[in-house]
Amino acid sequence: MLRTALGLNGAMSAPHRAAALAGRDVLAEGGSAIEAMVAAAACIAVVYPHMNGIGGDGFWIVKRPGAAPVGIFAGGAAASLATPDWYAERGHAAIPARGGAAALTAPGTVDGWRAALDLVEGTPLPLSRLLEPAIAHAEDGIAVTGNQSRTTADKLDGLRAVPGFAEHFLIDGRPPATGQRLTQPALGDTLRRIGRDGARAFYEGEIAQAHAAFLEAHGSPLRAGDLAAQTARQVTPLALDTRRGRLWNMIPPTQGVASLMILGIYERLGVDAPEGFAHVHGLIEATKQAFLLRNAGLGDPSSMSEPASDWLADARLDALAARIDPGRALPWPYEPKEGDTIWMGASDRDGTTVSFIQSVFWEFGSGLTCPDTGVFFQNRGAGFSLAPGPNRLAPGKVPFHTLNPAMAELTDGRVMAYGTMGGEGQPQTQSAVFTRYAQYGQDLQAAVTAPRWLLGKTWGQETTTLKLEDRFDPSLVAALLDAGHDVETIAPFSDLAGHAGAVVHHPSGLFESASDPRADGAALCL
Repeated sequence: MLRTALGLNGAMSAPHRAAALAGRDVLAEGGSAIEAMVAAAACIAVVYPHMNGIGGDGFWIVKRPGAAPVGIFAGGAAASLATPDWYAERGHAAIPARGGAAALTAPGTVDGWRAALDLVEGTPLPLSRLLEPAIAHAEDGIAVTGNQSRTTADKLDGLRAVPGFAEHFLIDGRPPATGQRLTQPALGDTLRRIGRDGARAFYEGEIAQAHAAFLEAHGSPLRAGDLAAQTARQVTPLALDTRRGRLWNMIPPTQGVASLMILGIYERLGVDAPEGFAHVHGLIEATKQAFLLRNAGLGDPSSMSEPASDWLADARLDALAARIDPGRALPWPYEPKEGDTIWMGASDRDGTTVSFIQSVFWEFGSGLTCPDTGVFFQNRGAGFSLAPGPNRLAPGKVPFHTLNPAMAELTDGRVMAYGTMGGEGQPQTQSAVFTRYAQYGQDLQAAVTAPRWLLGKTWGQETTTLKLEDRFDPSLVAALLDAGHDVETIAPFSDLAGHAGAVVHHPSGLFESASDPRADGAALCL
């Protein structure tokens, strides 16, 4: 049984131990939670490449004691050439999921690191220092996790022929075995140059020129001008006031609003105890109500018919909660979203707390990997539609994002950063972890470890059933079936249920940290 990590000088949670250690070491040197997160973000891009990379996007929520949180939106925009006509002229009825045509949004996460470091008070640690662990792992090699080995094998048919993928992520033409050494020297050199020249070196100069030439040669609409134009920006996170405290999440086109809606709707159901039918059924039905609105209307804010903040109004949440039958499941065929991601959290001795998420969309993104830099590019743009609607492809537009880092300040002053990977499952897992810990008082690690569910599909699953880990009480499973839920059982600690984590800073100075036994991570406190 994992126990919550406790400490008095900081906390770090990550789904790979090397990333957690990279962040912990920065905190131990007196660095801030922001600096620790940059170190962890670079490191995990190397050691967990099937889940994320520097060719993808990132989102931050940063909260200092006594101050409102700041969001950093580092989501890449669609290329200036990326239009429905551009794809139609090339014979595409839909945007491909792999290869050059799938790589149509600029990578945003590295400039997000820059924007985050701009928030550090005083003189931040040199970027070259923060990237040292990532560079070492890239050049010396990583011991491939079982998760990466299995994912590579599972997705190989769609990735093997994508330019650059086999050379960088296969060994002797085969998926690497668990524990096998995988080196990424070109990526290590790229990170070294970023550390020396700054984050903007990824978007301007030699690195960007190499990427632009490679992308164009392999059928991507991205050009040098698109990379140079990509910048992260500060935003005000969406907020929801509840009886437990104030909750924050990321603005559209992320699904952060859906995560907040689920918790707002669920609170209105008045469930007074965890883990029983009312708890699980209530969260699932709240998810359905939030997802129906999300699926119909969420996209780039410039294309939405109403602002997402309207969805969080009391009257709106009251009406959605009233639609829920406390004893019966709403039938659930819908259009699911996929996604592969990492979430990490950090809190420093001054109480600054970070919730961070980084992703390339599907596992290994587009698969398109530049041999000169070792960078593979996300396929987040595959989430665009070529048909009219709020998520229709257009130059400069940002696609729908499953990514959403969560933050809460509870009524007793505790600050909680929490999140998960898992596409459609992110809001669902967030709701499980938050209610277990903040609403019902469970131990933080127990709240993360406890059995979870997934409504719909992710990681390429084809069914939209209610998937339950095979650790729930059989009587609860029977009750869900009797209520009309289309139940499917999955492994006891399934990747489908996400890789969650959380860090909590108490007003007393105590820190808590938890990580997910479903991943390869660690929860560390100083």
